[in-house]
Amino acid sequence: MNDGSLGPGGLERPVLANEPGDYWGSDVVALMLRELDLPYVALNPGASYRGLHDSLVNLLGNRDPQMLLCLHEEHAVAMAHGYAKVTGRPMGAIVHSNVGLMHATMAIFNAWCDRVPVFVLGATGPVDAAKRRPWIDWIHTAQDQGALVRNFTKWDDQPASVAAAAESLLRAHRMATTPPCGPVYICLDAALQESRIGALPPLPSAARFRPPRAAAPDPAAAAEAAALLNAAERPLILVGRVGRGEAEWQRRVRLAEALGAIVLTDAKTGAGFPSTHPLHGPPAGNNPSADAAALIRKADVVLSLDWVDLAGALKAGWGEEPAGNKIILASLDHLVHNGWSMDYQALPPTDLHLAVEPDVAVAALLPLLKPRQPAWPDRPAATPRQAVPISGDVIPPLMLAAALREAVGTRPTCLIRGPLAWAGNTWDVAHPLDALGGDGGGGIGGGPGMAVGAALALRGSGRLPVAVLGDGDFLMGVTALWTAVHYRIPLLVVVSNNNSFFNDELHQDRMARQRGRPVANRWIGQRIADPEPDLGMLARAQGGEGFGPIRRPDELPRALRAAIDCVIGGGVAVVDVRVEPGYAPVDSAAIARGATE
Repeated sequence: MNDGSLGPGGLERPVLANEPGDYWGSDVVALMLRELDLPYVALNPGASYRGLHDSLVNLLGNRDPQMLLCLHEEHAVAMAHGYAKVTGRPMGAIVHSNVGLMHATMAIFNAWCDRVPVFVLGATGPVDAAKRRPWIDWIHTAQDQGALVRNFTKWDDQPASVAAAAESLLRAHRMATTPPCGPVYICLDAALQESRIGALPPLPSAARFRPPRAAAPDPAAAAEAAALLNAAERPLILVGRVGRGEAEWQRRVRLAEALGAIVLTDAKTGAGFPSTHPLHGPPAGNNPSADAAALIRKADVVLSLDWVDLAGALKAGWGEEPAGNKIILASLDHLVHNGWSMDYQALPPTDLHLAVEPDVAVAALLPLLKPRQPAWPDRPAATPRQAVPISGDVIPPLMLAAALREAVGTRPTCLIRGPLAWAGNTWDVAHPLDALGGDGGGGIGGGPGMAVGAALALRGSGRLPVAVLGDGDFLMGVTALWTAVHYRIPLLVVVSNNNSFFNDELHQDRMARQRGRPVANRWIGQRIADPEPDLGMLARAQGGEGFGPIRRPDELPRALRAAIDCVIGGGVAVVDVRVEPGYAPVDSAAIARGATE
C-alpha cells in the first residue's frame, strides 16, 4: 500500500499475515537496529543480506527502521551522511557484499573526514566455504572485508554468532556517536543471517550501552585558558566543527561578545556563528582570505574550536615564521588520527589543549570570563557585500546566488551545499541549520545523495532544503534524486553549471604558466560539452521537475520561483543554470595557492 501524502513512512507497507514462528539470525540484527532507534536504513539490495532484508520487511513491517531504496551504494551512505549533518544522529546504510562496499567507499571516506556518525551494515557470502553457492558466493566473499574501509572508519567487525552480532551492533553505535564521531562498518555472514535459532534470545537494552557523557575540561586548564583570553587585547576565535544545537550557538555568541573577540568561520564546516554579527570577521571560505590571514597574524590569543587545518590557518597568517600567537585548542580530533589518511592535516603549535568537545569548552569558559575593556581597538572596518544586479547577457556565479537569495525571500532555508565558485559572504547564516558545509572528503559525486539525506532530516521542519551543486557533482550522483522523488522528500537542487570540471581548468592554467606552455589549452579534457548533458531531462527521468537550461539573467527569477513552488508542494525540482566560468576572487586566490578541491 502506498500513500504518498504521508511521505516516506506512508510507502512500501508490507502485508503482515503470518506469525513469525521460529526466529532466524537476521531477526536479531533487525530487532537490535530497532532497539538502537535508527529511523531509516538506506540500501541497494543484494543477496548477501537477503536474510536481513526479509527480517526488516516481514518481522519489523518495514518501519523503525524503514528501508529507503537507493540506486547506488554511494548514494545510500551519502544519504546517511546528509541526515546526520542535520540531526547529529546516525541512520543506517546497508551495502551488498564486497562489491557494494567498494561502491560505497568514497561516501564512507567523506563521512570520516567530516566526523559524522554513519552506521554502515554489510554482508559477505557464507564464511563457511561448504555453504557457498557456485561462482557468485565465491566472488562475493572476502577474507577480511572490513579491511577495505578500516583506515577510514572508527571501527569494523564481522561477528561470528548471533550473540556476538547483537553486541557488535551496540558497540558500533556507541563508537559512531562518541565524539569525535565517524562511520562504522559491520559485516554480517550470510550463513549467520540465515541460520534458524528457534526461540528469540533475550536482547540487550541499548539504554545500558549509551555513549559516555561529555567530559569536562580540567579545571586548572580551563582557568589557564580563561586567563589568557581575559588578558588578550586581540582575541580571535576560529569556529570549526561545532554542534548544530541552538543553545550551543547562543553560547558561542555570548563567548565572543564577552571577549570582544573577532570570529572566523569555515565554509567547509557550515554555520557556526552568525555571519552578520558585528564580531564576525572576513567572510568564511574554504581557506582563509588575505584579510582573514592578516587578522590571524595580528591576534595575540587564538581559540580554535576544532578548526579544520589549524596549522594551515596559522601558516596563512605567519607564512614560514613560527606562529607568534598564544594558541588554545579545544578538540578531541586527535583521538581518531591514524597513519593512513592525512585528513588530520599538519601539526599545529598549541600552548594549551583542552581535550574536550569544543562546545563543552565554550560552556566551561563562559563563567570564567571577567568584565573587560573592548578588544581590537585597531580592528579594520568590514567590507560590505556588493549588490549584484540580476541583469545583462550572462549569469556569473554570484548573480545566481543573489537571484536565489531573492527568490527564497524570508523563508527559513537550509543551504545543504554551496559551490566552490561562491564567495564566503554570498549566503548569510543566522541559525546553525542555515548552512551545512561541505562533504568532508573533497571528492565529487556525493552532493546529490547528501542533499537527499539532509532533505529527509529537514522534512516537516518548515525549512526549504536547497543544494547548489556543480554540474560534475550533479552528473555523477543524479540518480540519488530518484529516492527523494519515490519517498516524497521535498528538495530543491540548483546546478551551477559551467559545462566543465572547471576547478581542474584552473590547475591546468597554473601548470601551463609554470612551464611556459599554452594556457589556451587548459580546457582540453575538462569541458562537459558536445553534447551538453540535458540536466532538466535527467531530473525528469528520476520523476522530478526539471527547469532550464537557464542562460539569461532575465529567465532566472521566474525559474527559481517556479522550482521553489514545486518544492513547497512536496516535489523535487532541479534548475539547470548555465553560469559564466569563474570563481569569486577569494576562491581564485586559494586555487592559485595550490588548493586541490
